[in-house]
Formats: sequence, C-alpha cells, structure tokens
Amino acid sequence: MTLRGNPFTLIGPELKVGGKAPDFEAVDGALQPVTLASTGHAVRVFSVVPSLDTPVCDAQTKRFNEEAANMPGVEVYTFSMDLPFAQKRWCGAYGIDKVKMVSDHREGSFGQAYGTLIKELRILSRAIFVLDRDNTIRHVEYVKEMSEHPNYDTVMAAVKALV
Repeated sequence: MTLRGNPFTLIGPELKVGGKAPDFEAVDGALQPVTLASTGHAVRVFSVVPSLDTPVCDAQTKRFNEEAANMPGVEVYTFSMDLPFAQKRWCGAYGIDKVKMVSDHREGSFGQAYGTLIKELRILSRAIFVLDRDNTIRHVEYVKEMSEHPNYDTVMAAVKALV
C-alpha cells in the first residue's frame, strides 16, 4: 500500500473472501477486551482507518455511522490505533453513536491478524471487511492508496446481500 505514492509494508496475511475471519484482541472505550467472539454473530462491517484525526478517516467513519442507521441487524466497528480516549472524544464531538470503536493500540493484534498493520508507521492501513453470521469473510477491500476512500457502494452491496 502507499501513502501519497510512498510505499509501505503491511504486516500479516492478505485475507480473502470465503476465508474465516481471524481472532484478535483489542480494546473498547472502557478498556475492555474486544475479540472476534465478542463482536457476536450479526453481519459485521469492520472499517479500518489509520487515524480518526485525518480527513478521509473522519469521513469514512461518519459515512458508516450514517449507513448503520439504515442497516438493522448489522454491527459496524471502526478499528484504529487511536487511543480509546481519543476515539471517545472524537465520537462525542461528531455525534457518532451507531459505530462501535475499537482501539488496536496495545498489541496491534487486529492489524497483524487482518494484514493491515503498517510496519514502518505502526498504524493501521485503510481496509474494509464484511463478515457474515458465521465469521466467514464476504467482502474485503484493502485500499491501495491510504489517502483514498474505500468503495462504499461495494461494501453496502455486500452487506445487503447478507441481510
């Protein structure tokens, strides 16, 4: 993947549609563990962003918060390396109340398991994963240029096919 044309190295496997979602351990806003099992068995969107304090990450998270309001039975999670306190502050400032925030700052467990941990920067790259009720990956998008948006239309089509 690149950032403004500069190449960076991703740590972890490149996940594929049809594969099983790997486990991970990160934390929520109350510093409680979040694992694959704790995300339940709903259809889930894992939206991965480098930092909420950047324009594209901000827009991506706000977009999924809006979409989540129209997706009953679908859980949306945003993963970043931002500290849980920063995530909570950001959500409060923008009224984000449908997306569940998850911080991977401790171990980078999610980033390593999902192939989104940027070796040189120790932040997560931009990616989207859609999981079905059985933890099978039904949509994957690793955004090649980190300053670009994911394809929201293909994400929403994948979600609609599952609900």
